[in-house]
Amino acid sequence: MIEKIVGNKTAEKALLHIYHNHESYASLIASDFGIAITPVAKQLDRFESAGILFSKTYGKTRVYFFNEKSPFTKPLKELVKIVYENIQPKEKEQIFKTRTRPRRKGKPVYGRAWLV
Repeated sequence: MIEKIVGNKTAEKALLHIYHNHESYASLIASDFGIAITPVAKQLDRFESAGILFSKTYGKTRVYFFNEKSPFTKPLKELVKIVYENIQPKEKEQIFKTRTRPRRKGKPVYGRAWLV
């Protein structure tokens, strides 16, 4: 939806993923959307060099966040928010299916036939 504004669909997907998770890294974005990692990494680097994103390295993983100090981040996040809120719930479940937080200890897992 905003690929014309941000450059291409890969850039849009990267921004949506970071907006949804508040942080992300290239291989997670690539695996969730089923695309190659190289274009995702290039888009993340491009946004970082523009000042929209910043990154921290944890071990070998480079994690990206929105740069709240940049004057361009707030308007861009508003555009991403509009797109994010207009995605159908079923489509959101398919796109953002990777669980990023650990499950609470002892919490039951529902809907798994192999656990019964």
